[in-house]
Amino acid sequence: MLDALPTRAFFHFEFPILHMPRLPMVDGNISKWHQKYMLPSLAELDEECFADVYAAWNADGLVLAFDVPERHARLQSDTTHWWKQDGLRICVDTRDARDLRRGTRFCHFFYVLPTGGGPDQSAPVVASHRLSRARENPPAVDTSKIKVAVQRQRGRYAIELFLPAACLHGWDPAEHERIGIYYKIKDLQHGVQHLTVTDDFGWNADPSTWASALLLRQSGHA
Repeated sequence: MLDALPTRAFFHFEFPILHMPRLPMVDGNISKWHQKYMLPSLAELDEECFADVYAAWNADGLVLAFDVPERHARLQSDTTHWWKQDGLRICVDTRDARDLRRGTRFCHFFYVLPTGGGPDQSAPVVASHRLSRARENPPAVDTSKIKVAVQRQRGRYAIELFLPAACLHGWDPAEHERIGIYYKIKDLQHGVQHLTVTDDFGWNADPSTWASALLLRQSGHA
């Protein structure tokens, strides 16, 4: 029975996210990201790890980049049923309440679609969503302040996302140097890549299933 459980379900992971004095321009160009900003490939413990994920932070907010190579099929997203086709889910807990099993006002859930927006439905889409069974929800988010860009190249695509402090209730790296973080990448060609647990473990309701990230200055001081 235990053999059927994913290895990641038995651990709580913590890793650093490095400080960047000036966060990069959000344009979908993955070539500007240095390898030192890459998040650990925890998915390799249980499933195919097909995408590289990068992150950096400063007082202004959090920026993430997702690089998906070997994607040859056309990107497909459905803004009504956003969970069914290509897209990202990103969760951030600005207090890293790893022992709490239900969301608080510091727990945020965003989803990103690589296409489906704009007049011609080719622009990326970003929106916020409530965590299931949350004991309380964060303040309403003005998602127009979130910057998102997609760059498509032959055989790959990349998504960059900037979550400003105004969209992350409780964002205060000087006082709270640890955050909870989770992502899920759904790709119609490759499948699904989860940072920690799969859907079976209720990551969309239980922040204790997310990883912890130490917001670390590159000098070694948070």
